Amino acid sequence: MIKLENISKIYRTKTIETVALNNINLNVAEGEFLSVMGPSGCGKSTLLNIIGLIDEPSDGAISIGPNTIRDYNGKSIAKFRNEHLGFIFQSFHLINDLSVIDNVELPLLYRKGVTGSERRALAEEALTKVGLKNRMKHFPSQLSGGQKQRVAIARAIVGKPNIILADEPTGNLDSVMGNEIMDILLGLNQNENTTIVMVTHDETMAEKTNRLVRLFDGSQVQ
Repeated sequence: MIKLENISKIYRTKTIETVALNNINLNVAEGEFLSVMGPSGCGKSTLLNIIGLIDEPSDGAISIGPNTIRDYNGKSIAKFRNEHLGFIFQSFHLINDLSVIDNVELPLLYRKGVTGSERRALAEEALTKVGLKNRMKHFPSQLSGGQKQRVAIARAIVGKPNIILADEPTGNLDSVMGNEIMDILLGLNQNENTTIVMVTHDETMAEKTNRLVRLFDGSQVQ
């Protein structure tokens, strides 16, 4: 499903070179729930951004399904990302001036051929899955942290992506809310065969997933 071959990421300035990732080789099977752990600054988010086609590796190749990503131009990458990848962030990244359902609909605005009524129906379906259909007309400022993350999950799944990439999805939540969010992700993985790659600092959450990969100083720990 996801294949990383000899992936490296180096940030260079005139005076310093920083190695964020060093020769990462990783396969994620279709329907797998993978956790990535490691200390702050070890390259976890960089790895997730490269899988999500947000950042480009300095070296190596990434394939998602039959597609070798280095062969894409900018518009093709954007289209592929919109159709196949869903993103969940620690800080939710909701737009405060938009209602819950308008936030969830946002990714579908970039899908050609999806009508307004279809967008609304898909958004309602996604919000129902995360238990927030009764909050559709609320605004983010009227929601708790756990509810905001549920909206973020609904936005990530509204386009029915094959893959969800979650960067510390429970990091800003208490243990009760964190477990509820984790249960939603596990349900998506187990019931809909959604492939999930999750960055986390929480060993308890990582233990619930199929597999754990650890990074240290940009390298994969064996």
